[in-house]
Parts: sequence; structure tokens; C-alpha cells
Amino acid sequence: MDENTHTLAPLPERMRPTSLDGYVGQRHLIGPGCVLRTMIDSGNLTSFILWGPPGVGKTTLSKIIANTLGRQFYTLSAVSSGVKEVREVIDGARKDRAGLFTPSATPILFIDEIHRFSKSQQDALLGAVEDGTIVLIGATTENPSFEVISPLLSRCQVFVLKPLESADLEILLRRALKEDFVLSQKDIRVKETEALFRYSGGDARKLLNILEIVVNATSSGPVIIDNKIVTSCLQENIAMYDKNGEMHYDIISAFIKSVRGSDPNAAVYYLARMLAAGEDPLFIARRLCILAAEDIGLANPNALLLANACFEIVNKIGMPEARIPLSEATIYLASSPKSNSAYLAIDAALAAVRKDASPAVPLYLRNAPTSLMEDLGYADGYKYAHDYPGHFTDLEFMPESIRGTVFYHPAENKHEEGLKKYLEACWPKYYKE
Repeated sequence: MDENTHTLAPLPERMRPTSLDGYVGQRHLIGPGCVLRTMIDSGNLTSFILWGPPGVGKTTLSKIIANTLGRQFYTLSAVSSGVKEVREVIDGARKDRAGLFTPSATPILFIDEIHRFSKSQQDALLGAVEDGTIVLIGATTENPSFEVISPLLSRCQVFVLKPLESADLEILLRRALKEDFVLSQKDIRVKETEALFRYSGGDARKLLNILEIVVNATSSGPVIIDNKIVTSCLQENIAMYDKNGEMHYDIISAFIKSVRGSDPNAAVYYLARMLAAGEDPLFIARRLCILAAEDIGLANPNALLLANACFEIVNKIGMPEARIPLSEATIYLASSPKSNSAYLAIDAALAAVRKDASPAVPLYLRNAPTSLMEDLGYADGYKYAHDYPGHFTDLEFMPESIRGTVFYHPAENKHEEGLKKYLEACWPKYYKE
């Protein structure tokens, strides 16, 4: 790329490092003696998945690894590639490797957004990963435990990448101002970085995009970078600020809060914003499942069933038809009564376990599969609830040291009022006010 062509590229692309020495962040992986650095230094590369938020260097790191090891580097995007393209790349890698049966000759296949690959696409990769035709490097912003099929995941290590820290962003900022051909020719004065780093959110790409927006907004004279100017420029250039003109995290936040706040009109509007921007419909469906459990919960248990059904349907039919069940589930959840009692209960119970995870289970609640256990009193005194009136006994189930602790507090809604009456009848000493 010549200098004139290079200056036409966006700043994040111009500043993309080509070696580990220029790579910023992820010291827990590539620092001296760390797991990924050791793998690179030894040349003994195995398949792995890079999991982390956008703009933290997943693609860049993958290219640096290929350059450092001198490997053939193939790339596929889960958005635009199908099974046919996967098989073509594998066939090409197999031909390139013919006659060179050493680990150092194994080509690298990098797949961006691997969480969007279907099961059939992932199945097409499995054999080539297993027999060593390729070393797979996948990049994902979603939990690979949910998105990558088990046979493929079991053959890959998962490395978690973290958002860049302020110190990392500072390095990137200073480096861009000093080393970039365009910016180094300008009079740029950095007075404040708080807004610049806050809006970047640990994302190197956003940081450099915002920097370029601010610089381009100044037609003459010195470029002053402070909190006020950064905020003003972003408000005027919102479409440039975020990929596809959508502020991903702000929109999903507004969507979640609209459903929680029982506003179906706002919820379906933000749903439309996400779909129009090309958001993964399964990402939205997963959030609906979480919303159904966390914010609606026992006020309307059917909400979780419907949200799960929505996820399954979206997974089967895809876009554009998936917009309809997504809309139905969104409107239903937003229009449902709300309760976070289950969410509060499990968090309170987890807090109690973290404080003391060792209280003994009462002997009468333990199984007694051996005569020795019977002699020790295991299961002695247990009362089978269905043998008693109302299918209830006064048997205490909590460990003695925390007996009487109440984690679940029914919320004020029609469904949980019924639960509360039942619990008051069963456990008046805990639930009767």
C-alpha cells in the first residue's frame, strides 16, 4: 500500500500493528511467559477461540500470529460465507500443505464472528481441525459455550480478551498522534481524555474513530481535544461513531429498559433499530430470555416459555421472518406484569453461600445407600411430604446454622399473591407478617 492509498484508509486500519511489539493490551495472554505468548514463541500452535468485546484486537492478534509464524492465512466471515466457502478454503489449505507434514506448515483459518456460523458450517470445519489440515482461530463477542458446537469447542482453547484499560488507550492515542502520517502533520493538542476514553469503552477501534472525527471536524488552526469538543463532535456525527450508524450498547440498553419499564411501543421501536442495523437476531432472542426470567419472572411464568420458544423459532427460520416472533415476544414481555423476586432470591442465596459454603446438610435429608450410612443416621427422620395432609410436613430443610433465612420474597402481583398465601400456610413463622 503506497502512502497516498494508505492515508485514505480509516485511522484504525492505518494504525493496525503488524507485530507483537506494537500490539497493545491483553498482557494476561501475550505477556512474557503467558499462555498464548508461549504458544507463539514455541511455534506449537493449536486451534483456539478469541472471546471478547469489539475493538480489543481479536483480528489484529490473529494476523500478527500468522505473520510471526510465517503461516498461510485464510479468512472467512460468518456473515458472508457458507458451507461451500468453508470447504473451498479447507481444500485450498490441504493442497498448500501437501507434502509438508509438519506443524509449522499448518495454515491458519481465521473466522470472524464464528458465533454466527450455523451448525452445518461448524460441522464442515470439524474434520479439518481434527486431522490438522488447518489451525482454526475463531473470533467471537458471544460466549462460545452457547454458540460453538461441543465437538468443535472441545478441540479449541478459549482465550478471553478484556476491554482495553485507560493506560492502553493512552498508549494508542499518543502513538496515533506521533506515528500516523496524517495526524503527525497536524497541530493536535490533547487537554482532556476523560470523554474520549469513556466513549471508547475499552474499544481501540472506537477510540481511533472518535479521534479521527474530532480532528476532521476542525477545518483550520490547532485541533484541541477536550471533553466538551469530543462530546459535541459525537452528537453531530453519531452515524460515524458506531458501526452501521447504531450505538450498539446504548440501543440494547434502551431496549431492555423499555421492556422492563412496560412500554411495548418503545421496546418494539428499539427492536426495529437493532434489526435495521443488522444485529444478530439470536443476540436479541437471548436477551429476551434473560428479560423473561429476570424482570418478569414469577409474575408471569409463561413469559419465559414464550421467550424460549421465540429463541428456538428464530434459530430455525432466520431473518427476515424472524422479525415477527421477535416482535411478538417483545410486545408480550413488555406488556406483562413484572417481578424480579427470583433474581433477588438467587443473588441473596449466592451471597449466603459465598459467606459460608460449609453448613452441614441435616442428616435426615441425606441419602443412605449403604448400611453404614443408615447406622450413622442418614435419612433417619425424613418425612415424605406426599404422605401428609396437604402434601406438606413441618420438616426443616435448611442447614441448622442458617435456619429461618428467607431468600424468596413474593412480589406484589396476582400470580405471586397466590404463592405468598401458600407459603404463609406452609411456613407461617417465616412468611406471616
